[in-house]
Amino acid sequence: MRRERYSRQMLFAPIGESGQRKIEAAHVAVVGMGALGTVIANHLARAGVGRLRLIDRDYVERSNLQRQMLYDEEDVMQLRPKVIAAERRLKLINGDVRIEPVVSHVTAANAEQLLEGVDLVVDGTDNFGTRLLVNDVCFKHGIPFIYGGSISSNGMTAVFVPGETSCLRCLIGAGDGAGDTCDTTGVISPIVDIVASLQAAEALKLLVGDHAARRRGLLTLDIWRNSTMEMKLPSPGAACPTCGLKQYPSLQAEGAALPVTLCGRETVQISGPRGLDLALVKEKLSRSCEVTANPYLLRAGLPEGERLVIFPDGRVLVQGTEDLSRAQSLYDRYIGS
Repeated sequence: MRRERYSRQMLFAPIGESGQRKIEAAHVAVVGMGALGTVIANHLARAGVGRLRLIDRDYVERSNLQRQMLYDEEDVMQLRPKVIAAERRLKLINGDVRIEPVVSHVTAANAEQLLEGVDLVVDGTDNFGTRLLVNDVCFKHGIPFIYGGSISSNGMTAVFVPGETSCLRCLIGAGDGAGDTCDTTGVISPIVDIVASLQAAEALKLLVGDHAARRRGLLTLDIWRNSTMEMKLPSPGAACPTCGLKQYPSLQAEGAALPVTLCGRETVQISGPRGLDLALVKEKLSRSCEVTANPYLLRAGLPEGERLVIFPDGRVLVQGTEDLSRAQSLYDRYIGS
């Protein structure tokens, strides 16, 4: 009876009962639980993937609700981290799936540990720096990686398999251009659903072993202007630092992460040198700030007008400014060096 929920899926000949068993035995990581990640996780949970590791650094905000399908207004009011809100919803959808929520910023120092032991990684991120880092981990450890991106009414997706295809770095180079983001150009929800659904379909092909059906190129589409194009992936480059030279440059970063401005959000992220005890921080900040907290994060309204969002791993979002110097000054004043 447990598999009754998958009966229609098993009637689909390329999956069948044997494919369903493979899906249920799989361990998949979704990196980024924003617009793409929520759709991907929803499809994979409903398909019966045995273990889903959800990785994201952020919490649910009202502007997310237009396109991030697993979240609701209660998640916003409760300041729930995205992976915690997603876990809550996915457990109601399919209690047989083991959900592993990880509230973390993916860095060179932790990326290999975060992705250890998974069979497949699906991209739900919103920046090429993190994508290239995940790409390096996947090619170093032989894990297939399904890339996806969406902005405005445009989307793209490709499948990268170590030892068989080129990698993402072969396609985009260093990926250090600023480019547009959904925070600056906007995005409509349908393109998110389409791209993420295509990613989920490719994930199922890989999990059941139907490699002949796998997408072989980079698909790009614009659903507002009704255009679609598929481009053949380049051959693995002998000089590529990742799949050719096996140097994995994104994993070579050293030292503490520098403060960064989060594009379009009037927010600076500062990664502290150590974890923080939220109870102690709350006690300290409550003397001068309006503080809201839950087990996963703390938000403090500062007398100066900005807000701090503080995570146990030491990350602090300084909201209300894009000035790195001012953000660092507020961090030093209220959190300490």
